Amino acid sequence: MIELYTAATPNGWKISIMLEECGLAYRAHPIALGKGEQRSPEFLAISPNGRIPAIVDTEPEGGGDPVSVFETAAILIYLAEKCGQFMPGDLRGRTDTVEWLVWQVANLGPMLGQHGHFALYATEKLPYAIERYRNEVLRLYGVMDRQLEMRDYLAAGQYTIADMACFPWVQTWKAQSIPLAGFPNVQAWYERLKQRPALRRGMDLMRAGMAPNGQFTDEARRNLFGTGSKQ
Repeated sequence: MIELYTAATPNGWKISIMLEECGLAYRAHPIALGKGEQRSPEFLAISPNGRIPAIVDTEPEGGGDPVSVFETAAILIYLAEKCGQFMPGDLRGRTDTVEWLVWQVANLGPMLGQHGHFALYATEKLPYAIERYRNEVLRLYGVMDRQLEMRDYLAAGQYTIADMACFPWVQTWKAQSIPLAGFPNVQAWYERLKQRPALRRGMDLMRAGMAPNGQFTDEARRNLFGTGSKQ
């Protein structure tokens, strides 16, 4: 059994998508980020960085004590190796997949996260910050669009954990006002992945608990962003 500690965020959905796709039995435990549960001693014991998601595998390969894993790239690789799916076994395919997975966690996710924060959630709108991150997001969408030219998926000629990592962030395009029409290969990839039933189930996890239109209490802002009502 995989115990999944998560919330309704793009990073959280990466893992619920993977668990739905690979068919591993799991149990989801919501972490109330706005209440600061990510900083509880119990959660920090499995996720020292105090960020969701994290997993505990109660039945690890070879037996023994449960194994906890934090950081989405590490979790995706762990689950791919556990279920033997969505990570090519050959050297070139695996390398290609890991490259694009790392590209997502080091580039696409952080830049969309920063753009989303300053454009949508910050109470003081800072044009320089919004423009700076938007320009970088557009550059990254261009990188992704070029990679998807003549390809259905990002890496290794098949659907992999690299696609699962990118999809939940790309699906924020409407909220972040990033028209996919400007990136036709990304748009085709996005529409293709949306047809996957397991992906849709993963994306639905805990979605009902999301804050509407980024409206948060001062306490939630402090817990989510380390700030109060002024930023």
